[in-house]
Amino acid sequence: MKTMKPMVKTFAMAALGLTLIFPSLASAHSYSIKSGSSDLRITLESLLGEHAELAIIAMQKGIDGAADFNDVAAALLANGDDLSAAVGSVYGDAAGKAFKGLWSTHIGFFVDYVTATSKKDQAGRQAALDKLAKYGTDFGAFLESANPNLKAADVAEGLKSHVSQLIEAFDDYVNKDYTSAYKAEREAYAHMMHFGHVLADAIVKQYPDKFTNEGASVASVDLRSALDGLLSEHGSLAVLAMQKGINGAPDFDAAAGALMANSDDLSAAITSVYGADAGKAFKGLWNTHIGFFVDYVKATAAKDEAKRKEALDKLNQYGTDFGAFLESANPNNFKTTDIAAALKPHVAQLIRAFDSYVGKNYTQAYASTREASAHMSHTGDYLATGIVAQFQEKYHDPKTPNGSSVMKIWMKIGSSSLAIDNKSMMMDTAPFMWESSTYVPLRFLAEGIGANVTWDQASQTAWVKAGKDTMTFWVEKDTMELNGVTKAIGTPVVLRDGRTQVPLRFITEMLGWDVAWNESDWSITLSKAMPMEQGMKMDAHMH
Repeated sequence: MKTMKPMVKTFAMAALGLTLIFPSLASAHSYSIKSGSSDLRITLESLLGEHAELAIIAMQKGIDGAADFNDVAAALLANGDDLSAAVGSVYGDAAGKAFKGLWSTHIGFFVDYVTATSKKDQAGRQAALDKLAKYGTDFGAFLESANPNLKAADVAEGLKSHVSQLIEAFDDYVNKDYTSAYKAEREAYAHMMHFGHVLADAIVKQYPDKFTNEGASVASVDLRSALDGLLSEHGSLAVLAMQKGINGAPDFDAAAGALMANSDDLSAAITSVYGADAGKAFKGLWNTHIGFFVDYVKATAAKDEAKRKEALDKLNQYGTDFGAFLESANPNNFKTTDIAAALKPHVAQLIRAFDSYVGKNYTQAYASTREASAHMSHTGDYLATGIVAQFQEKYHDPKTPNGSSVMKIWMKIGSSSLAIDNKSMMMDTAPFMWESSTYVPLRFLAEGIGANVTWDQASQTAWVKAGKDTMTFWVEKDTMELNGVTKAIGTPVVLRDGRTQVPLRFITEMLGWDVAWNESDWSITLSKAMPMEQGMKMDAHMH
């Protein structure tokens, strides 16, 4: 695919591009979203998230016998080339080549699964799954050999989830459960974004002099990651929904539903910064522009050139309207003309991807799809830069006392992934929302912060020993005991998936942990300043 620009170079140029296009932001504030470590994180998150999306699309096209299967498969392999180049830029050409071999092989196993499914060959399907399971172990060993901060078993467990999510999305598609298929697709995308974060953190820890945080706070980089990820996902989902629309595919409604769910998440991110009214206004504008793309698809299907032009005119006007909305929210850092100019390529890339698909120029269609995804990541950078400039205090990392370090725990509603500082692990259940409270599995949370848990099945009682404190919890009770003193929880402890689940905010605040809720992706970050000695003990506990 010679027309496709290398994505690694595209991401590497993001900082320069922002400085040239929006020079007023380059020195507008003390805290930035840009640093060597944050650029590495965004690059890996973006490429791994894109891998998940392209893999699922390729599997759909493969089972359908679609004419564009070879081209989307080529885009998936090109994404693998860019990931290999990123690895090679850190560990050298030999490591990049070894990575490419392993990565391409695992893509082949997914193809084997699709082929076996089309032949109704159950033995072949199982053989492909067995190979994918072994691949996780081999890939984990490869990463551990390159970076001692990554443990083979943890990597294998993380890739196990990746495999299961892609297979679930494909199986649901084959079984015509399209709502579940696209739900699994979005979960797979989010999971691989998180995997990119874990890899980046491990590399930064290995090469602290090469990948520094110069000026970027953790909070500002988290904002950048959330906006880049959601906007890139929007680009990919929009292209796919337009393809499904022109084909009259039975999964069009589900694909459009995933696109609208992404819109909801973006609106939640805006709400978390500017409030409910602004979030509602954003959602109205954003969904309106999605409707204009739908109008373009309908006009194309009807071969109505006048309606096509009308839809394009509305899309171009939308950029100005959206720019005015953002300038009203952040007049010192967002300008209507700049935002309209930034969104013009977004419209052009999606339209080019769609027109090329309709014209059966599939190579160009997927080149434009990848460009659209990368461009929206740059748009996320611009938005994050302006928001951080506007709200310096909000995105300023708190100082920690001398002789202490900040320990962080990351988890996400509906995801079994758990990250404790630079160590990733998988839980056998996931946090969930119930009665307006966030519930987390007690054992994983407690052991993650260095506590010990004892469980008595007969009385449905859990004891948590944290330092000098002992906490007692009972299933279905909304009270607990701290060192023998009864405390009201507010909502009852529950038993779910075979695990004792407790309200997150209650137990973390009792233990002095700060809880940060990210509306954009429903993730939770816990943080606490720890004496160095205690932090080392907890790290040893996790290992």
